[in-house]
Amino acid sequence: MDILSLLGIVLAFVAILGGNVLEGGALSSLFNGPAGLIVVGGTLAATILQTSWPVLKRASAQVRWVLVPPYISMEDGIGKVIDWSVKARKQGLLGLEGMSEKEPEQFARKGLQLLVDGAEPEAIRSILEVDLESREERDLESARVYEAMGGYSPTIGIIGAVMGLIQVMTNLEDPESLGSGIATAFVATIYGVALANLLFFPVANKLRGIIRDRTRYEDMMIDGIIAIAEGENPKSIELRLRGFLQ
Repeated sequence: MDILSLLGIVLAFVAILGGNVLEGGALSSLFNGPAGLIVVGGTLAATILQTSWPVLKRASAQVRWVLVPPYISMEDGIGKVIDWSVKARKQGLLGLEGMSEKEPEQFARKGLQLLVDGAEPEAIRSILEVDLESREERDLESARVYEAMGGYSPTIGIIGAVMGLIQVMTNLEDPESLGSGIATAFVATIYGVALANLLFFPVANKLRGIIRDRTRYEDMMIDGIIAIAEGENPKSIELRLRGFLQ
């Protein structure tokens, strides 16, 4: 569980709701069904219209990373590579076959299998970099979905505000209906701006940060696997990989 993400979400609600209460407003004034339907429904509709199903499906699955990010440890990765290097120096590259079968990470397992198969260092680098770049681009496409939602949300909020004002103008002779129209107008604007700046953009940036960390980790693994293929000693490999921690 990412405590900072959870804290940020809680603080966002506390800031908005608490500020409203301190100003003397009622909490109920911030809850408006028509405004919510316009903003949330419109934002989802625009996003679905522009996004392909595979990207939308991947984005829906990756949003959980905000609270439960994938485990990425550079120190553990360095430890793995050093263990592989020691094993390879003692038993040769074929000695890594057993470790390859037990390796839980798909990316690392593929690199180990290439070592066991005796692939040339440049071939290993080329194959793994294609995997890395393809995975990174797919992940960034998912992050851009939430970035797009952050762009649409305030605009849809303005549409909701205009619709509320239209209702007000068409019912000037009916004072009882003026309140709901004005409420929809202002609350729709709040929903649009708040969702964009307190949820969608932060989620997109959080995912980008996780993707960047994952890419750096896999870059490090590629360097380590290539160093093993070139026969470098474990100490030299460790010194090289620790440069990724700086």
